[in-house]
Amino acid sequence: MIEIKDVTKRYGDNVVVDRVSLTIPRGGVTSIIGANGAGKSTLLSIISRLLPADEGVVTVDGMDVATTPGDRLARRLAVLRQDNHLSVRLTVRELVAFGRFPHSGGRLTTADHAHVDEAIAYFELGDLADRQLDQLSGGQRQRAYVAMVLCQDTDYVLLDEPLNNLDMRHAVHMMRRLRRMAEDYGKTVVMVVHDINFASCHSDTIVAMRDGAVIAQGTTTEMMTPELLHAVYDLDIDVRDINGSRIGVYFA
Repeated sequence: MIEIKDVTKRYGDNVVVDRVSLTIPRGGVTSIIGANGAGKSTLLSIISRLLPADEGVVTVDGMDVATTPGDRLARRLAVLRQDNHLSVRLTVRELVAFGRFPHSGGRLTTADHAHVDEAIAYFELGDLADRQLDQLSGGQRQRAYVAMVLCQDTDYVLLDEPLNNLDMRHAVHMMRRLRRMAEDYGKTVVMVVHDINFASCHSDTIVAMRDGAVIAQGTTTEMMTPELLHAVYDLDIDVRDINGSRIGVYFA
């Protein structure tokens, strides 16, 4: 379980995360939604210790992320940032192997290699394993980065806009893989997602943010209502039940 208590982050006079208190349940998929500038990515970065909070505490299964040794935290929590550009040339296999660093310290054992092979196979990257990352499409590259996170073998996986720069087909396939990864490996997946329908169709819990604050948290049925979505986005959104999922229609 991830517990966030009175967390605040400021840049000068600008408050980007405003006294957020939140409990993210263990297991399944939790999506964080909200308009641009709502504080979603900043909150995720604080949870993962990429950014320090100015106030408040974040704990992961009781471990304070601000004070827990990095190697210990990295064996429990993995994070994939939104910007994943490397200045060195790597193959897919080399990138995925980075996920084993918290366990191996860079000296891969037979067990580590088995984890690498499993992650590559799980994300259907076998034919690309020896290709350089700069030779891949955006969708293939994103799969490789998420495979690296899976290879880290943590209980918690934090993903900042994992659908960024993916076309519709690749976005659908990515969300299906992430949903399946949570179920197959018993992981807690927490992600920032812009598309409310991807959040609705693939999440167990949705957290809605606005102006740095959490305004609601609940199941997809509870969260996917015209009233709540209007409060989040200032937009009239019709919600329809389609094939067992609640879908927001906002193009009409």
